[in-house]
Amino acid sequence: MIAAAVAGLLVVGGTVWAVTSGGDDKKPVAEKSDSPTASGTADDPANPGDGSGDGGKDPENLNEGRKSGEAKVLWYKEAPDAPGSGADAPGMWITGKTAVKAAYKEVVAYNVGDGKPTWPTITFPQKICAVTPQKSADDKIVVAYESGVSDNAKCNHLQQLDLDTGAKGWTATVPDGALFDSALSIGLTVTGKTLMVGRSESGIAYDIGTGKQLYEKKKYGAACFPGAFAGGTRLISVASCGAGTSTEHDEVQELDPATGAARWTKAIPKGWTVDHVYSVDPVVLYMTDADHKHWNISTLKNDGSVRSQVDSKAAFAPSCGLSILDDLQGCQGVAADANTLYLPTEATTGANQIVAIDLATGKEKWRVKSPAAVSMVPVKAEGGRLTAYVEASYTAGGQVVSVPTTGSSHTTTKLLQMPAGTARIESSFYSRDVDYVDGRFYISSTRLNGNDDTKEKLMLAYGK
Repeated sequence: MIAAAVAGLLVVGGTVWAVTSGGDDKKPVAEKSDSPTASGTADDPANPGDGSGDGGKDPENLNEGRKSGEAKVLWYKEAPDAPGSGADAPGMWITGKTAVKAAYKEVVAYNVGDGKPTWPTITFPQKICAVTPQKSADDKIVVAYESGVSDNAKCNHLQQLDLDTGAKGWTATVPDGALFDSALSIGLTVTGKTLMVGRSESGIAYDIGTGKQLYEKKKYGAACFPGAFAGGTRLISVASCGAGTSTEHDEVQELDPATGAARWTKAIPKGWTVDHVYSVDPVVLYMTDADHKHWNISTLKNDGSVRSQVDSKAAFAPSCGLSILDDLQGCQGVAADANTLYLPTEATTGANQIVAIDLATGKEKWRVKSPAAVSMVPVKAEGGRLTAYVEASYTAGGQVVSVPTTGSSHTTTKLLQMPAGTARIESSFYSRDVDYVDGRFYISSTRLNGNDDTKEKLMLAYGK
């Protein structure tokens, strides 16, 4: 998850490939049946952790002692009980009125303003094993849960959900593909109206609105097996080609989400693996070599050719998570717009920096230092501004800040100051997801440790 950078060039198969290495182990690599039921009612008063409680009464007095200028805690939720081996709590979806979260076997929904349940908790018969990180334009998601409890249980049951109402839509069971192409684990992603389900060696596309199967993305070319997908405004496929042969390599394609046809194909030099897709529009790939001693961040043009490769001596530190559900898009703390990539540096002591990298050249454009003696990480880039999260410490609340991405000045402007009174809670979200929507800041756990001694955190929301 960390890159200690020394830039260089590597010639692979006649292709000049920019590489970066730290000469140590610091690399930005990720540590890589029945239907669901609704339980309770939308106005059940109970523990704030399982989709209940009235939210607005602040029973834990989290706003006690709040100072002038500090945001207030809108609501705080604890996680459902998880097994001792731990459980994933993937996804966090924010609509105009509802914040929705998955955790172990449940999907819960809270009013964004006061934390009251907006619809009854949905409980699945087995643990949730994949979710769509994106939501559709009409606020639909798809959740996958396992077929049973054994080690051989497949992640093959799909359930569509409406984020605003909690209504359960279509269901499907993902079939296995050809030999060795299983649904033991899957990845889900949404592009437009297309849900892509990635099996181990292929993908199946469904209409996210109706559940109708659209097509399969199968083996192609010289034994190329597409087993990983990234979605959003574009649909990207990563395939492993020629495994075990002298021509073994990865290939990246942009697919037409409606038909699965490849719009372009980019062969990655032999010995390199596509580990993460930092952005799909533009396409920004993070890759490592076979022994993980070098890394490469490449931006592709609209025809799949290389636009630029990052050339920086910075030690980057995006967080690629502790969740076992990590996939191509599993990294936090990375943002991109049409012409710039934003990455956080590693904080060895005190404040770190966010580096803006020109996607036309791969060179650094500017840096901005964290306004506090803690790390600052990108959240999103839009409308000529970068939104970033300044992390909490044990004694000081975090901040949401804005940085202008154009012009000559790139100083931070504080949008929200989280209260010191909840700093211990906020700073202890180790495996987390964050978002800033409509002036509210959300932080949630993405992994539960299954500790029976204390109630675990699930989600915390702040606002003015």
